[in-house]
Amino acid sequence: MAKKKLRVTLLHSYFGTGKKHMATVRGLGLRHQRHSVELEDTPAVRGMINKVSYLVKCEEI
Repeated sequence: MAKKKLRVTLLHSYFGTGKKHMATVRGLGLRHQRHSVELEDTPAVRGMINKVSYLVKCEEI
């Protein structure tokens, strides 16, 4: 059974946010605006996305 994947895209700059939010965005593997990464759908990844939901867009693949 294949695991679900998510495509996460950074929409807004993370400069000016708190250090923890900056670290969360980098932990997701996002480097710059409009950069997208594909990640496995796990509770840890979902928690990170929820923390910085105002900066990213998430869609299921």
